[in-house]
Amino acid sequence: MIQRGQVFELKTADAWAYRYRLGGRDSQRVQRGGFSSERAAAEALGRALERVRHQHARGDAPTLSELVDLYLAQHEAEPETLEKLAWLLGKATRRFGELPITQLQPLEIATWRMTIPIGHRFEATQALRQTLARAVSWGLIDHNPAKQGVENSQRPVTEQRPFESWNELRQLAEEIGPRYGPLVLFAAATGLRPGEWLALEHRDIDRDQRVLYVRRAFRNGRLKAPKTNGSVRAVPLQEIALQALDQIPAEPGSALVFPAPRGGHLDLHNFRHRDWKPAQRALGIDPIRRVYDLRHTFATFALRAGISTFDLSRYMGASLTMIDRHYGHLARDGRQHAIDLLDKGANVHAVDVRWAFKKASSAQRAPQNNL
Repeated sequence: MIQRGQVFELKTADAWAYRYRLGGRDSQRVQRGGFSSERAAAEALGRALERVRHQHARGDAPTLSELVDLYLAQHEAEPETLEKLAWLLGKATRRFGELPITQLQPLEIATWRMTIPIGHRFEATQALRQTLARAVSWGLIDHNPAKQGVENSQRPVTEQRPFESWNELRQLAEEIGPRYGPLVLFAAATGLRPGEWLALEHRDIDRDQRVLYVRRAFRNGRLKAPKTNGSVRAVPLQEIALQALDQIPAEPGSALVFPAPRGGHLDLHNFRHRDWKPAQRALGIDPIRRVYDLRHTFATFALRAGISTFDLSRYMGASLTMIDRHYGHLARDGRQHAIDLLDKGANVHAVDVRWAFKKASSAQRAPQNNL
């Protein structure tokens, strides 16, 4: 049985404390002090006892390993997402797997977190937080021990390595050759992810409106469509992108814009090793850029041209937070840009103010209805 506990005044300080036992006479005793009054200590004791009674009423709490299995079994996500989540949670279960989740302590989790390599530290901690948050919502625990006093700052932003100029990109495209050279220019001119331009079809391109629609991506050997129609995004086609499309060799039998030599989706791994890296080495490009750096190049060129971070986030299908974190230092839509826009629109603002004032005056003259 859980004792009712007691409240007492500390003799060594002008403060109050409480204590209680978790079981019988020989059980562990919990004591907390530092309360400014007897009432504050009594209220804190009541809350502590209520938590303990709640935990006892649940019966045996699952271990962390059992909770992880339950969580992954009901978590709806793509197979590769579930695989990565299981891998990240495995770092926690190796340390705390056999421990009931009611016994997980923030200090121990914070200590464990610092043993994870920095490259995966944020994600591993986030995965544990996410799983324990579900345990809270299921009523298995009262609070999330991976959040209380456990810092989880994101890893430092890795340095982006965009290409220096369109001239450099044209040289690279020429070195790669007529089959996949246009792909390089198109990717840098649109900012699509590699999986997105791999899955791009001719029907996704509206040349009259100079826009393409991102409706699917090709990753891990299969197509992935957006969850909703609202997830489809439109990307403007600048002149360089249109010229690249004109240079692509015709493939009458394929719906894909960039098909593999024998049809079907291009193998990105083969493209990297047979075309992408050898061409850069031949041109003396150092360090060797990743294929994904074509997307970074689009973001860099767009911001330098004055595209706002808001518009860029829509074109790239990325959050404003991500855009600001990776490219914010390049943005020109800052204070001076805002001042220029406000100065150009001064007359419009004056008309709006007069209209609002007239509307407000009319409302004040209207008779009051006291029903």
